[in-house]
Amino acid sequence: MSGATIENKSTLVYFGDDSFTYAGRHVHELEMRVHTHSFVEVAIVAGGSGVHHSLNGRQALKPGDTLLLRPGVWHGYEDCRDLEVYNFCFSAELLRRELAWTRDDPLLGHLLWTGPYAERRRGILATHLGEAERAACFAHLDALAELRALPAHLHRADQIAQVVLALGCVARAVGSEVRQDPLHPAVVEVMRRIEGDPARNWTLAELADGLHLAPGYLVRRFKSVTGLPPVAFLSRHRVELAAEMLLHTDRTVRAIAESVGWPDQNYFARRFRAHYGLTATDYRTRFARGGKPLGEPRATDDPV
Repeated sequence: MSGATIENKSTLVYFGDDSFTYAGRHVHELEMRVHTHSFVEVAIVAGGSGVHHSLNGRQALKPGDTLLLRPGVWHGYEDCRDLEVYNFCFSAELLRRELAWTRDDPLLGHLLWTGPYAERRRGILATHLGEAERAACFAHLDALAELRALPAHLHRADQIAQVVLALGCVARAVGSEVRQDPLHPAVVEVMRRIEGDPARNWTLAELADGLHLAPGYLVRRFKSVTGLPPVAFLSRHRVELAAEMLLHTDRTVRAIAESVGWPDQNYFARRFRAHYGLTATDYRTRFARGGKPLGEPRATDDPV
């Protein structure tokens, strides 16, 4: 394998052209500045201490504390004292394609799809792994890290398998708060329809009629799983897509807004800021173009 698996451009961390997964240990002293990324990241504290800083506020960290962050979420570490973090990451494309089946699994579906957004978590799900759980998870991550030395095109399935096994360890740690019954088929189908055509002008009536359900029933079912009604879930998906384009393309903010289904740029601006605490322009300036200092992002209410 050639090239850098993980690359760092000031406040943007991203995959190099050679990879779609990553696992590695990192030790932070003092701080790691606020940054973002366009992949799914899981960070497990292996040793030391520190403070995690995100739009959800500041959280003191100790060994075993584990964070899952959806693409586009910004975060950093402060007051680090030998803070050792074992990170594993995988691309948003992998999640939407090869790992799309995880949506139907009660544990993995909660961990990857619904949990990070339930209860106003803003794309971040926190849990804790005990020593035995960490040891099992780290064994899978060590195996994933070793695969970096092998030809990626010959070991793609092996990488995906180790990612799933590591995710299983994390998902079981949050199992106590997860519904044990399978997701209602209507909830899964609505998620698939929204993600398959996010720019479409979806309405609750259209989604409900397409599944031969009453709108109120669909909202109750959907909200019981995701914490959001379907239209708010659509907004969350749109801002994630917009953040990815802001980080990795030179398209104008107006063009990006239109491409995700919000031709009204003012409405797009309100929704984006509600999710990330920054305007789209400031988000791009801070994270995609060299990390120009800006005021600290502030929390705002989520769309409802």
